[in-house]
Amino acid sequence: MQNRVVIITGASSGIGKALAEKYASEHCRLVLAARRIERLRLLEEKFNNTEILSVKTDVTVKEDCKRLIEQAVERFGKIDVLINNAGISMRAVFENVELSVLHRMMDVNYWGTVYCSKYALPYLLESKGSLVGVISIGGYVGLPGRTGYSASKFAVRGFLDTVRTENLKTGLHVLVAAPGFTASEIRMNALTAKGSIQGETPRNEGRMMSSEEVAEKIYDAIKKRRRKLILNFIEGKLTVFISKIWARLAEAVVYKIFAKESNSPLR
Repeated sequence: MQNRVVIITGASSGIGKALAEKYASEHCRLVLAARRIERLRLLEEKFNNTEILSVKTDVTVKEDCKRLIEQAVERFGKIDVLINNAGISMRAVFENVELSVLHRMMDVNYWGTVYCSKYALPYLLESKGSLVGVISIGGYVGLPGRTGYSASKFAVRGFLDTVRTENLKTGLHVLVAAPGFTASEIRMNALTAKGSIQGETPRNEGRMMSSEEVAEKIYDAIKKRRRKLILNFIEGKLTVFISKIWARLAEAVVYKIFAKESNSPLR
């Protein structure tokens, strides 16, 4: 992976930040995208021996995504890996949630992936590189209280699976990575039914997989050009497997898990 040009969206925190640190340690050239540019500058300082281009990017704005790709190519001349990691979550049952919250989920999680992928695709085809989407187990199993989140992650998986099929003979590598619960800021910044920031996590973050562990697994999957990555055995692989052969049981188990959350919106 040395000297590969890697673009990472949502690189200011969580899995995106951990991915940036991992690729920097592997001597890659990085293009980091996020709205919080000041956090990206801190990563530049931390890895001052790594070539890093930080671009303030709102992935819901297609012009921002286009500019991100253009600046990456202008600086480095190519793109080897695009990791669509930017994402947000929500916590509210469908009955109570404002439609604007669901639109926000799709704008960030789905359209952000589509925009960046669209503009990067010609360069990834040229390099026979890797197009990556970071979804979650919520992209395989409907998570109660996260209707918009699960819908957006299902959409990303369907989108990238189709792009992979369209490019079976071009050499493009497409990976869909689905972490389980990961210790990060995503639950802190989750949207409530009215669209405000939740501001706290309803789960025990200390019992979750770390962002660094997830980044290691994603890095390895990209290096090996795997098609999909489902992380965590019980809440990941086992849940996805059971949902395929015994959907009603999977739904009951998932409901029970989310109903136990602090201040759960489930009845």
